[in-house]
Amino acid sequence: MEKEERRGSVAERYSEHTRRNTLLILAAFTVLAAAVLSAVSLGGTDIPFWDVMRCLFTFDTASDEGWTVWGIRMPRITAAVLAGAGLSVAGVVMQCILRNPLASPYTLGLSNAAAFGAAFAIIFLQGGSVSSFGIDLDNPYAVASCAFLFSMMATGAVMLLSRYAGVSAETVVLAGVAISAMFTAGMTLMQYMADSTQLGAIVSWTFGNLGKADWGWDAAIFFVGVPIVIYFMLNRWSLNAMNAGDEVAEGVGVGTARFRMIGLVLSALLSSILVAGFGVIAFVGLLGPHISRMIVGSDHRSLIPMSLVLGAAIMLIADTVARTAMSPMVLPVGILTSLLGGPLFIYLLLSRSRRRTYV
Repeated sequence: MEKEERRGSVAERYSEHTRRNTLLILAAFTVLAAAVLSAVSLGGTDIPFWDVMRCLFTFDTASDEGWTVWGIRMPRITAAVLAGAGLSVAGVVMQCILRNPLASPYTLGLSNAAAFGAAFAIIFLQGGSVSSFGIDLDNPYAVASCAFLFSMMATGAVMLLSRYAGVSAETVVLAGVAISAMFTAGMTLMQYMADSTQLGAIVSWTFGNLGKADWGWDAAIFFVGVPIVIYFMLNRWSLNAMNAGDEVAEGVGVGTARFRMIGLVLSALLSSILVAGFGVIAFVGLLGPHISRMIVGSDHRSLIPMSLVLGAAIMLIADTVARTAMSPMVLPVGILTSLLGGPLFIYLLLSRSRRRTYV
């Protein structure tokens, strides 16, 4: 009788916990929806709320307001939502399978590799120029393609080094540090070789900017990112097992080495296409997962969707502030995310030094 009562009590607590997390995720989604409407309304020229609603629901592109909404702001807003969600989910997965709360899409050296690829395209493919609007990218798709290619090359190098040394969380992180250092050296060499125009274009790209977003790039990110997120959601139990440690995961039938390899490759693919398109946007892969973990806990059934929604909201709010805070000048969103994420990174570093185990 006592066992049955205890079992019933556990089931009730679990149901209550699930309902609570579901409501919290819905609340976060409401915040994201409000952020989207605010981002559409605010800008160099503010659009009244009811005009925004009319343009959105009638797909009006003929009027000036409609063109501003659908031709200028919505591609950028969509890019912010996709980038924030993707980087945040990639951060959740990396922190789990690497058992490191400081892990993010940049732990594997992806940002430095992408920056090297962009610099390579700007210098050798003549990707940078000076226009009446400032420093511009003449061939953004070539720059993005090279950034993506070198990001995936860095991922492949990390995977090869890890497989050679044994696929453990520690070897993956160390391999990422080594690869990152090599690409940093290459990036420094590229900057030394660049002329003033090319150097300005390189620095501008590394700031992270959603201003080049368009519907084509948004669609590419969507069709790459959605299957990856679905895969992680389908394997949420495996992520929970990995979070408890390799021995526990092996005990319940998870092939830790294989799953870690697949998880890292998919996370790297997701973050690489985002970094390639929009430049280096730091710390979103830390902010989204850690705030979500504080709210819903470490169960990946709730953590992944909450991180997806919160990451999107954080990126969109940061980009809206970047567009409007010093209008008509638009700040790179990477600057704001670094200002937000830097203190969090220091806090995590200090807390980790006091507590050597990651739960």
